[in-house]
Amino acid sequence: MRTTTIAGLLAAALCGICASALTVPTAQAVSQEPTIVLVHGAFADGTSWDGVAAELRADGHHVVTPANPLRGPDSDAQAIEGVLAGIDGPIVLVGHSYGGAVITNVSDPDVTALVYIAAFAPHQNEPTQLALDPIRYPGSRLLPPALAVTSTDAGLDAYVDPRYFREVFAQDVGEQTVTDMIAHQRSLALTANLEPSGPPAWATVPSWYLVAEQDRVIPPASQRAMAARMGARTSEISASHACLVSRPAAVADLIAEAADQ
Repeated sequence: MRTTTIAGLLAAALCGICASALTVPTAQAVSQEPTIVLVHGAFADGTSWDGVAAELRADGHHVVTPANPLRGPDSDAQAIEGVLAGIDGPIVLVGHSYGGAVITNVSDPDVTALVYIAAFAPHQNEPTQLALDPIRYPGSRLLPPALAVTSTDAGLDAYVDPRYFREVFAQDVGEQTVTDMIAHQRSLALTANLEPSGPPAWATVPSWYLVAEQDRVIPPASQRAMAARMGARTSEISASHACLVSRPAAVADLIAEAADQ
Protein backbone atom coordinates (compact mmCIF):
# COMPACT_ATOMS: atom_id res chain seq x y z
CA MET A 1 0.00 0.00 0.00
CA ARG A 2 2.86 2.33 0.91
CA THR A 3 4.66 1.43 -2.36
CA THR A 4 1.55 2.35 -4.32
CA THR A 5 1.26 5.69 -2.50
CA ILE A 6 4.90 6.62 -3.14
CA ALA A 7 4.57 5.67 -6.80
CA GLY A 8 1.50 7.85 -7.07
CA LEU A 9 3.26 10.80 -5.50
CA LEU A 10 6.21 10.43 -7.85
CA ALA A 11 3.91 10.28 -10.84
CA ALA A 12 2.08 13.40 -9.71
CA ALA A 13 5.35 15.24 -9.17
CA LEU A 14 6.59 14.28 -12.63
CA CYS A 15 3.35 15.48 -14.18
CA GLY A 16 3.73 18.78 -12.37
CA ILE A 17 7.28 19.21 -13.65
CA CYS A 18 6.20 18.41 -17.20
CA ALA A 19 3.31 20.84 -16.99
CA SER A 20 5.63 23.57 -15.71
CA ALA A 21 8.08 22.92 -18.52
CA LEU A 22 5.29 23.24 -21.04
CA THR A 23 3.84 26.44 -19.62
CA VAL A 24 7.05 28.43 -19.06
CA PRO A 25 7.76 29.14 -22.77
CA THR A 26 4.17 30.32 -23.20
CA ALA A 27 4.53 32.73 -20.28
CA GLN A 28 7.81 33.99 -21.69
CA ALA A 29 6.21 34.56 -25.08
CA VAL A 30 3.36 36.54 -23.52
CA SER A 31 5.74 38.75 -21.54
CA GLN A 32 8.14 39.44 -24.43
CA GLU A 33 9.10 43.10 -24.51
CA PRO A 34 8.18 44.89 -27.74
CA THR A 35 10.71 46.46 -30.06
CA ILE A 36 10.10 50.19 -30.46
CA VAL A 37 10.52 51.43 -34.04
CA LEU A 38 10.85 55.21 -34.41
CA VAL A 39 9.99 56.56 -37.87
CA HIS A 40 11.20 60.10 -38.57
CA GLY A 41 9.31 62.65 -40.58
CA ALA A 42 10.10 65.04 -43.40
CA PHE A 43 12.92 67.58 -43.17
CA ALA A 44 14.74 65.27 -40.73
CA ASP A 45 16.50 61.93 -40.47
CA GLY A 46 16.86 59.26 -37.81
CA THR A 47 19.04 61.49 -35.64
CA SER A 48 15.94 63.51 -34.77
CA TRP A 49 15.05 60.60 -32.47
CA ASP A 50 18.43 60.49 -30.70
CA GLY A 51 17.23 62.03 -27.44
CA VAL A 52 14.06 59.93 -27.28
CA ALA A 53 15.92 56.75 -28.20
CA ALA A 54 18.49 57.39 -25.47
CA GLU A 55 15.73 57.81 -22.88
CA LEU A 56 14.02 54.59 -23.95
CA ARG A 57 17.23 52.57 -24.07
CA ALA A 58 18.19 53.80 -20.61
CA ASP A 59 14.94 52.24 -19.40
CA GLY A 60 15.79 48.93 -21.04
CA HIS A 61 13.76 49.18 -24.25
CA HIS A 62 15.03 47.86 -27.59
CA VAL A 63 14.84 50.71 -30.11
CA VAL A 64 15.26 50.83 -33.90
CA THR A 65 15.42 54.07 -35.94
CA PRO A 66 15.14 53.15 -39.63
CA ALA A 67 15.62 55.53 -42.54
CA ASN A 68 12.38 56.84 -44.01
CA PRO A 69 12.82 57.40 -47.79
CA LEU A 70 10.34 60.34 -47.81
CA ARG A 71 9.01 59.49 -51.27
CA GLY A 72 5.33 58.91 -50.47
CA PRO A 73 3.26 57.12 -47.80
CA ASP A 74 2.77 53.90 -49.77
CA SER A 75 6.35 53.26 -50.87
CA ASP A 76 7.74 54.54 -47.57
CA ALA A 77 5.43 52.19 -45.67
CA GLN A 78 6.74 49.31 -47.76
CA ALA A 79 10.30 50.28 -46.83
CA ILE A 80 9.39 50.28 -43.13
CA GLU A 81 7.58 46.95 -43.52
CA GLY A 82 10.86 45.54 -44.82
CA VAL A 83 12.54 46.64 -41.59
CA LEU A 84 9.76 45.19 -39.43
CA ALA A 85 10.03 41.85 -41.22
CA GLY A 86 13.45 41.40 -39.63
CA ILE A 87 12.18 41.96 -36.08
CA ASP A 88 10.92 39.09 -33.92
CA GLY A 89 8.09 39.64 -31.48
CA PRO A 90 5.70 42.53 -30.84
CA ILE A 91 6.41 46.00 -32.22
CA VAL A 92 5.43 49.49 -31.12
CA LEU A 93 5.50 51.70 -34.20
CA VAL A 94 6.04 55.42 -33.68
CA GLY A 95 5.83 58.22 -36.23
CA HIS A 96 6.68 61.91 -36.02
CA SER A 97 5.15 64.42 -38.43
CA TYR A 98 5.04 62.90 -41.94
CA GLY A 99 6.19 59.67 -40.31
CA GLY A 100 2.64 59.37 -38.99
CA ALA A 101 1.32 59.06 -42.54
CA VAL A 102 3.85 56.30 -43.12
CA ILE A 103 2.99 54.22 -40.04
CA THR A 104 -0.70 54.66 -40.88
CA ASN A 105 -0.02 52.76 -44.12
CA VAL A 106 2.09 50.00 -42.57
CA SER A 107 0.47 46.57 -42.40
CA ASP A 108 2.19 44.13 -40.05
CA PRO A 109 0.46 41.73 -37.64
CA ASP A 110 3.24 42.13 -35.08
CA VAL A 111 2.48 45.84 -34.55
CA THR A 112 0.66 46.03 -31.23
CA ALA A 113 0.54 49.81 -30.81
CA LEU A 114 0.87 52.97 -32.87
CA VAL A 115 2.17 56.23 -31.41
CA TYR A 116 1.76 59.54 -33.23
CA ILE A 117 4.02 62.41 -32.18
CA ALA A 118 2.68 65.69 -33.64
CA ALA A 119 1.97 63.57 -36.69
CA PHE A 120 -0.30 63.13 -39.66
CA ALA A 121 -2.90 60.38 -39.26
CA PRO A 122 -4.83 60.33 -42.54
CA HIS A 123 -7.97 58.34 -43.23
CA GLN A 124 -8.30 56.18 -46.33
CA ASN A 125 -8.05 58.16 -49.58
CA GLU A 126 -6.98 61.32 -47.74
CA PRO A 127 -3.72 63.08 -48.62
CA THR A 128 -1.75 64.40 -45.67
CA GLN A 129 -2.05 67.90 -47.12
CA LEU A 130 -5.71 67.88 -46.08
CA ALA A 131 -4.62 68.23 -42.45
CA LEU A 132 -3.01 71.56 -43.36
CA ASP A 133 -6.19 73.04 -44.86
CA PRO A 134 -5.84 76.76 -43.97
CA ILE A 135 -9.60 77.25 -43.81
CA ARG A 136 -10.39 74.45 -41.36
CA TYR A 137 -7.04 74.50 -39.55
CA PRO A 138 -5.32 77.87 -39.91
CA GLY A 139 -1.92 78.52 -38.42
CA SER A 140 0.64 76.47 -40.30
CA ARG A 141 3.74 78.46 -41.22
CA LEU A 142 5.03 75.76 -43.54
CA LEU A 143 4.51 77.99 -46.56
CA PRO A 144 6.79 79.79 -49.04
CA PRO A 145 9.33 81.23 -48.56
CA ALA A 146 9.94 78.96 -45.54
CA LEU A 147 8.92 75.97 -47.65
CA ALA A 148 11.28 75.82 -50.61
CA VAL A 149 11.55 73.52 -53.63
CA THR A 150 14.59 71.95 -55.21
CA SER A 151 15.13 69.74 -58.25
CA THR A 152 16.51 66.22 -57.76
CA ASP A 153 17.15 63.25 -60.04
CA ALA A 154 13.78 61.86 -58.92
CA GLY A 155 11.86 65.10 -59.51
CA LEU A 156 10.92 68.03 -57.30
CA ASP A 157 11.52 67.91 -53.55
CA ALA A 158 10.45 70.23 -50.75
CA TYR A 159 12.63 71.37 -47.86
CA VAL A 160 12.61 74.01 -45.14
CA ASP A 161 14.76 77.02 -45.97
CA PRO A 162 17.45 77.09 -43.25
CA ARG A 163 16.75 80.78 -42.63
CA TYR A 164 13.27 79.87 -41.37
CA PHE A 165 13.92 76.42 -39.92
CA ARG A 166 13.97 77.38 -36.25
CA GLU A 167 11.07 79.83 -36.51
CA VAL A 168 8.78 77.33 -38.24
CA PHE A 169 9.97 73.90 -37.14
CA ALA A 170 11.76 74.16 -33.81
CA GLN A 171 11.28 77.48 -32.03
CA ASP A 172 11.89 75.90 -28.59
CA VAL A 173 15.17 74.23 -29.58
CA GLY A 174 18.57 75.84 -28.95
CA GLU A 175 20.40 77.39 -31.89
CA GLN A 176 23.30 74.94 -31.83
CA THR A 177 20.94 71.97 -31.92
CA VAL A 178 18.91 73.60 -34.70
CA THR A 179 22.12 73.98 -36.71
CA ASP A 180 22.64 70.24 -36.34
CA MET A 181 19.04 69.54 -37.35
CA ILE A 182 19.48 71.64 -40.49
CA ALA A 183 22.63 69.70 -41.34
CA HIS A 184 20.63 66.46 -41.12
CA GLN A 185 17.57 67.79 -42.97
CA ARG A 186 16.30 65.51 -45.75
CA SER A 187 13.92 66.71 -48.41
CA LEU A 188 10.46 65.30 -49.09
CA ALA A 189 9.10 64.40 -52.52
CA LEU A 190 6.81 67.27 -53.48
CA THR A 191 4.07 64.79 -54.38
CA ALA A 192 4.23 62.88 -51.07
CA ASN A 193 1.68 65.03 -49.23
CA LEU A 194 -0.72 64.77 -52.17
CA GLU A 195 -0.76 60.96 -52.32
CA PRO A 196 -4.05 59.39 -51.14
CA SER A 197 -3.56 57.26 -48.05
CA GLY A 198 -4.45 53.59 -47.86
CA PRO A 199 -6.54 51.75 -45.25
CA PRO A 200 -5.46 53.20 -41.88
CA ALA A 201 -3.65 50.92 -39.47
CA TRP A 202 -5.06 52.96 -36.59
CA ALA A 203 -8.53 51.60 -37.37
CA THR A 204 -7.49 48.21 -35.95
CA VAL A 205 -4.40 48.88 -33.79
CA PRO A 206 -4.48 50.65 -30.38
CA SER A 207 -3.14 54.17 -30.85
CA TRP A 208 -1.64 57.01 -28.84
CA TYR A 209 -1.31 60.65 -29.93
CA LEU A 210 0.82 63.49 -28.54
CA VAL A 211 -0.42 66.95 -29.55
CA ALA A 212 2.26 69.65 -29.73
CA GLU A 213 0.45 72.75 -28.49
CA GLN A 214 2.96 75.21 -29.99
CA ASP A 215 3.24 73.46 -33.36
CA ARG A 216 3.75 75.81 -36.32
CA VAL A 217 3.77 73.05 -38.93
CA ILE A 218 0.67 70.95 -38.20
CA PRO A 219 -1.85 73.18 -36.39
CA PRO A 220 -2.76 71.80 -32.94
CA ALA A 221 -6.46 71.91 -33.87
CA SER A 222 -5.74 69.60 -36.79
CA GLN A 223 -3.79 67.25 -34.53
CA ARG A 224 -6.65 67.11 -32.04
CA ALA A 225 -9.15 66.37 -34.80
CA MET A 226 -7.05 63.50 -36.15
CA ALA A 227 -6.50 62.08 -32.67
CA ALA A 228 -10.22 62.24 -31.86
CA ARG A 229 -11.21 60.62 -35.15
CA MET A 230 -8.89 57.69 -34.58
CA GLY A 231 -9.95 57.23 -30.97
CA ALA A 232 -6.37 57.64 -29.77
CA ARG A 233 -5.32 58.00 -26.16
CA THR A 234 -4.35 61.64 -26.36
CA SER A 235 -1.91 63.78 -24.40
CA GLU A 236 -0.74 67.34 -25.00
CA ILE A 237 2.60 69.02 -24.49
CA SER A 238 3.59 72.68 -24.63
CA ALA A 239 6.21 72.31 -27.34
CA SER A 240 7.03 72.97 -30.98
CA HIS A 241 6.69 70.59 -33.90
CA ALA A 242 10.16 69.34 -32.92
CA CYS A 243 8.93 68.20 -29.50
CA LEU A 244 10.88 64.96 -29.89
CA VAL A 245 14.05 67.09 -29.80
CA SER A 246 13.03 69.73 -27.24
CA ARG A 247 11.15 67.39 -24.86
CA PRO A 248 12.63 63.89 -25.37
CA ALA A 249 11.84 62.60 -21.86
CA ALA A 250 8.14 63.46 -22.12
CA VAL A 251 7.90 61.93 -25.59
CA ALA A 252 9.70 58.80 -24.39
CA ASP A 253 7.28 58.49 -21.46
CA LEU A 254 4.28 58.35 -23.79
CA ILE A 255 5.97 55.77 -26.01
CA ALA A 256 6.87 53.67 -22.96
CA GLU A 257 3.23 53.82 -21.88
CA ALA A 258 2.21 52.29 -25.20
CA ALA A 259 4.97 49.68 -24.95
CA ASP A 260 3.86 48.68 -21.45
CA GLN A 261 0.19 48.21 -22.32
